[in-house]
Amino acid sequence: MLTEIAVRDLGPVRELSLVLQAGMTALTGETGAGKTLLTEAIKLLCGGRADAAMVRSGATEAVVEGRFVRDDRELVVRRVVPASGRSRSYLDGNLATLGELASVVGGLVDIHGQSGHQSLVRPRAQRDALDEAGHVDTTGLREARSELTAIDRQLEELGGDARARGREIDLYRFQLDELDAAEIVDADEDERLQLQERTLADATEHRAAAAASADALGGEGATEALALAIARLAPRAPFVDHVARLRSIEAELTDVVHDLGRLAEDLVDDPEGLDRVQRRRTRLSELRRKYGSTLAEVLDYRDEARKRLAELESHDVRAAQLDAMRSTLADRVGELEASVGAARRTCAPAFASALEERVRRLALPNAVIEVAVGDIDPGDQIEIRVAMNSGAEPAPLAKVASGGELSRTMLALQLELSSGPPVMVFDEVDAGVGGQAANAVADALAGLGREHQVLVVTHLAQVAAGADHQIQIRKLDDGTSTDVVATVLDPDARVGEVARMLSGEESSESALAHARELLERTG
Repeated sequence: MLTEIAVRDLGPVRELSLVLQAGMTALTGETGAGKTLLTEAIKLLCGGRADAAMVRSGATEAVVEGRFVRDDRELVVRRVVPASGRSRSYLDGNLATLGELASVVGGLVDIHGQSGHQSLVRPRAQRDALDEAGHVDTTGLREARSELTAIDRQLEELGGDARARGREIDLYRFQLDELDAAEIVDADEDERLQLQERTLADATEHRAAAAASADALGGEGATEALALAIARLAPRAPFVDHVARLRSIEAELTDVVHDLGRLAEDLVDDPEGLDRVQRRRTRLSELRRKYGSTLAEVLDYRDEARKRLAELESHDVRAAQLDAMRSTLADRVGELEASVGAARRTCAPAFASALEERVRRLALPNAVIEVAVGDIDPGDQIEIRVAMNSGAEPAPLAKVASGGELSRTMLALQLELSSGPPVMVFDEVDAGVGGQAANAVADALAGLGREHQVLVVTHLAQVAAGADHQIQIRKLDDGTSTDVVATVLDPDARVGEVARMLSGEESSESALAHARELLERTG
């Protein structure tokens, strides 16, 4: 339910805050007092269209805030309408799009009135109403259609063009032949080849450097110097550790000299080997240019290409399987569509009759209602047709019903259906209603208030008296500025307000007596 609403600088409202209760609340006041502004504020919270003209003269922005509670979960909604620029929306303090606002808050509130959220005129709403009234289960059909869509998507991904598929198979085969023929060892092969190329390209210089280094270190070089140092220090106790270190260096140096000599002998010019390495590197470079920036990426592409080729080559088998599944599922969808269509056509007359009966009780005694179901299964084209006057042919609801008639038809629909959003707002649904019909409208709204939170903008004393709570809206004008105030009325104040609605005067004894009688009867 909507537990609290605050409005600032919206139209003539400077600042207004209301705590709302469960059940039915009547919003009353003189014509032009600003009652409908609360409806407009709630529409903004539901993602309704914002207009800079809504902003109070002289203010920079209008702000509407609402607090909703459902199933112990609290939701705070805020809508800011600037005097210039785009409006802003917030859910629990976080920025939100209008779509998110409409999705989250719009599901909590339904607004019925002369304009605005008249959801009954939408084909989907009419279809949902018929399905709910007739207990038409469309779950199986929705699931089957979803499965059919998934199969169609898989068939599309397989590729339905045999020529295009053949070209793709030829391409992958060519690429895999090229990659397999390359016999790439691993992702590091190119680095090893680069080292080999450098070694072979400078073999002569490498050999000369190794031989010169071995000669310089061996013989009368560093090796002989180390041996002389060891011989002089070995007999002397203070140099035991130094001698050990020198012997280690001597052994390591001997190994280095030996290795340099061996390398000098092994390093020979090999033009053919160098050519082989360079050609191999060129080939790997070509593969990287085609299939990836590194050999690792080339190998990954090879694996993916092999997988895709297998899928393409098994296309006919997989396509046949999917076609068979699709055919079976399409038959199932057809059966479900026929079943849903039949169910809708069966329940449509009873739904129309029940709705017509309720509408006639709400000051539309000559109303005739038909519910037409489309000829093509599953009969998704649902249309509620009405004739509000005797002798008129039933026509689509949106074309023939006035705002008040549409609101009362929606009221009748909500009475007929057990479910609905937790908050319902009715803006002058009693337009043009009086006498006994007014009592019927009041009783109908009060009945809804036992299952939902109902807010009613009304000029009818019977409707106001039938409410659980009453809020008086007044416009104050001091000659320089205008403001709108809202007052939650206590029982005594309600008597005076209902009396005003009856006679135009709060102090009329007869009106006060009548008001007390109305409040006692409905209370």
